[in-house]
Amino acid sequence: MRQVINFDHNWYFQKENTGMPETLPEDWEAVDLPHTWNGVDGQDGRGDYHRGICWYAKSFKAPKRMEGSRVYVEILAAALSGRVYVNGTEAVYHEGGFSSFRADITDLLKENGENLMAIEVDNSQKSNIYPQMADFTFYGGLYRGVNLIVVSEAHFDLDFFGAPGLKITPKVTGQGAMLSLEAWVRNADENYTVRYEIKNALGVTEAEAWRPADAPNVQQFLPEAHLWQGVDDPYLYTCTASLVRRNEVVDEVTQRFGIREFSVDPEKGFFLNGRPMKLRGVSRHQDILYRGNALTREDHYRDAELIREVGANTVRLAHYQHSQDFYDACDAYGFIVWAEIPYISTQSDDPAAHENCRSQMKDLIYQSYNHPSICFWGISNEITICGEKPGMAENHRDLNALVKELDDTRLTTIAHVSVTPEDSSLHDITDIESYNHYFGWYGGEYTKNEEWLDQYHSKYPKRCIGLSEYGAEGIITYQPDEPKCRDYSEAYQAEYHEHMAKILMEREYIWSSHVWNMFDFGCAARNEGGVAGRNNKGLVTLDRKIKKEAFYLYKAYWSTEPFVYVCGKRYARRADTTTTVKVYSNQPSVSLYVGGRLFETKEADKIVIFEHVPLGEGFTTVTAKAGSCTDSLTLEKVAEKPRIYTLPQEEEEDDNAGAVNWFDQAAAEMANVTSLEFPEGYYSINDTVDDILKNKDASNILSNSISAMTGMKIKGSMLKMVGQKTLKDMADMVGGMGQDLPENAMLILNAQLNKIKK
Repeated sequence: MRQVINFDHNWYFQKENTGMPETLPEDWEAVDLPHTWNGVDGQDGRGDYHRGICWYAKSFKAPKRMEGSRVYVEILAAALSGRVYVNGTEAVYHEGGFSSFRADITDLLKENGENLMAIEVDNSQKSNIYPQMADFTFYGGLYRGVNLIVVSEAHFDLDFFGAPGLKITPKVTGQGAMLSLEAWVRNADENYTVRYEIKNALGVTEAEAWRPADAPNVQQFLPEAHLWQGVDDPYLYTCTASLVRRNEVVDEVTQRFGIREFSVDPEKGFFLNGRPMKLRGVSRHQDILYRGNALTREDHYRDAELIREVGANTVRLAHYQHSQDFYDACDAYGFIVWAEIPYISTQSDDPAAHENCRSQMKDLIYQSYNHPSICFWGISNEITICGEKPGMAENHRDLNALVKELDDTRLTTIAHVSVTPEDSSLHDITDIESYNHYFGWYGGEYTKNEEWLDQYHSKYPKRCIGLSEYGAEGIITYQPDEPKCRDYSEAYQAEYHEHMAKILMEREYIWSSHVWNMFDFGCAARNEGGVAGRNNKGLVTLDRKIKKEAFYLYKAYWSTEPFVYVCGKRYARRADTTTTVKVYSNQPSVSLYVGGRLFETKEADKIVIFEHVPLGEGFTTVTAKAGSCTDSLTLEKVAEKPRIYTLPQEEEEDDNAGAVNWFDQAAAEMANVTSLEFPEGYYSINDTVDDILKNKDASNILSNSISAMTGMKIKGSMLKMVGQKTLKDMADMVGGMGQDLPENAMLILNAQLNKIKK
């Protein structure tokens, strides 16, 4: 029988590229897996995080096995590429940092004595491996662990794209379901057969089928099928495929699956098993505080439990293949999943990169096919940030065709950057589509979201449109009395989401929406709101310890679990004699008690505002009661509001007017400039973004000019993502995003930079 041996302990790690060790390097750092070398520097905002080749090494004895059996190594992920050596010989090389891969190492093992496994892992920039550029940290490491697998000579295939060797395709038929069962078997002769056993959620066998191992595929009918109904009833069956030689089971694979059908209508949205279902949920990145992406199974299930608590019924898993542990959790919790590959932000000019896209898509589909939670395969995300490059539409059509070839049971989708033109060649390639919009954060008022969506739907009524990203930063330190856009406060984040939750629930045609993001996540390039190295748009903090107020706002809209929540807990010290108290609840009415006495009772519709709540001297206790649910906060009256509650002046940003008018102001100064000049020792448009960001004055010119081009406030820290590009490249990017450049834009920008000495 198959043995899966956990191989996570007693590794040695070297952060330098010292080359493959010939003996066990016990002077290296001792580590256990999962492990990343960017757990701290990928989030702390102190500078560039380490990207390059690092090494792992481990000494081990060959596992005991029967004659003829095989030993495989299984790497659950190596970011962004991995090369495995056993006793000095290369066993396998894999490009793509988010999927599993395996290798048969039997013939490389010493049956007696110690063996040495060394793994080269590389997260450096390579033109042929995606992602190329993105707004998140590209953590390096063996961050999902390693296994040894011992199997008999005849076994379910371990060599095919890291897949489980068993594929289950259910199709609803009346009250029942037809199951297409496929298995892949290696080295089996006429003495071998395959048994399929289908068990329900109680472990009771409901069907059984037997097939010869050389023709193992079969269809099996279940006359009464219990459907997988998302979060309402995530019912799971189990299929076990056994490889049998006469009277002996020699290998076995077990997969859980669910029976469901779904569709998307351009007017009425998503349907699951014939029932309309507004897909309203969150996006998720796979990292936590100072551990990076080195998560355990318990971490993944904790994340899923938090998503269940907020009441989401869908999760977009950005922007790469996630752990099978998390897909398992999504199956069990009933989330509808959008899964995608890291074809994101820019298309590489390297022709080999497209094959990497195809390879990562194959890994994603083959390894994740059996998960009922996955309904959508994502082709790309914001790929036109750098403009629509030659061959981009053709690459998308090829990827879409590949997905349909591998899996015609699910829908394909794409996430467009906000400024993707409505007539872009990337429309109408995938089955459905979504946009990433940040109106109310990077630019414009949040009311522009519904204006844009309604206009787009009216103009293109046959396109199924969703909102794949939307959000605002929320840092819990800042507590303004009058929240405003880009003050980074928890209160503005909540106000923004109050509006978004309402308008999204009112529109049936939006087939899905996903908050950006469920959790704060690492982004080494960012430095905003006084917090460096993070994207703070999460509903929950990076350490998973604090649920922000917007979390409870969505819980009021989405969850059926009775609750009440009093906002303003972080705004604990207030300088007025009265205050306003906001309450979120999914109950019909809320009563507010001040100092133990009833102050007021109001009917509730998700949000309840109590005004003129009195504050006594010292401390005042405020309690909200809704049915059997209560929540409280304690406020202290002070003479002056603490300064810590206000965003520091140096972090505060003016409105967009100054940036939008920047070219007009600069043009007035440059009236006599008629040609591009490149004086030695001064900045120009030929310099890279990284070089310009090193100088404060030059960085301000760059930020203002890009903000003027795009109509959005762009901070220098965010521009680090395109650090190797010149300003000429940046102009091409902006033009590719559908933005009209101001007259003589490059001439003006270059002349302004010429003023700054290096």
